[in-house]
Amino acid sequence: MSRPVTQSPVDPVRPRLDPEPAFRPDERFWPYVDLPEEPTTEELAALDPDLHSALFGSSRPFSITVVFPRFEGPDYERALAMARAAQDYREVGLGDAFRSRARFLPSEAAALRELFQLVERYEGCDVLIDDRPVPYARELWLPLLWYLLPR
Repeated sequence: MSRPVTQSPVDPVRPRLDPEPAFRPDERFWPYVDLPEEPTTEELAALDPDLHSALFGSSRPFSITVVFPRFEGPDYERALAMARAAQDYREVGLGDAFRSRARFLPSEAAALRELFQLVERYEGCDVLIDDRPVPYARELWLPLLWYLLPR
């Protein structure tokens, strides 16, 4: 007995393409088309330290970061100017969660000490070692760095 010959609806070797698409996608749904292939310096600075080390190796030098919130008083503008002069400066958060982050290298110990003395008394001030919160960062690590200051 012979069966009728039927054509397969979908050829697995050659998929059938419509000559004219049925719809055109809206351009605003394709925002990733214009993104650069390389990350920007802001994106690299915002990476988690562990991820940065995994991607690029441990090329970052030892650093201490001072994080402080907005505060009232004449010292705020001075603290901001000193923070912006640091090796790396970023502003993160909004409203009450706003923080200024200034990263210093050991060679900048004098500038770090001057900024820290301005902002240490305010609630929300924090010290990070290599961008990580470390126990006794204020009490141990900073005084060890002060030994690098010339007398």
